[in-house]
Amino acid sequence: MRIGYLLCLLCFSTMLKASEEALSVDQVVPKNVELAFPNPNNIQADISDFDVLSLVLMSNEEGERWAVVTVENTSTGRRTLTQKHLLGLFANGERRAPLDFKQILNGREIMSLTIGFGESKFPLLGVYSRLD
Repeated sequence: MRIGYLLCLLCFSTMLKASEEALSVDQVVPKNVELAFPNPNNIQADISDFDVLSLVLMSNEEGERWAVVTVENTSTGRRTLTQKHLLGLFANGERRAPLDFKQILNGREIMSLTIGFGESKFPLLGVYSRLD
């Protein structure tokens, strides 16, 4: 009985692990890429002191979209970066804020963060901020 229970638990944990799809790197985005999708609803990130320096876009077979975003706090003071300060741009032109997160950066600090953008059948093409 005990062995059967352990085998059942082992099978269940293996199934759970298999459902967690590994992320694959889609692309490293150069800083100077310009995309010009229409934005009829004027969806924008909140104005902030954060500049996006570089991006590595990732996804998995389940359609999850992620990005390693390197940002710089351009202010000399401490600032808090949240999902309101960034927008992701998808291949269908949709703009979407990332999933909730919060990160404090000191003045002039540069930091890389892994940020989720939920699921989409369209690839994530870029992530941007909105400086003053």
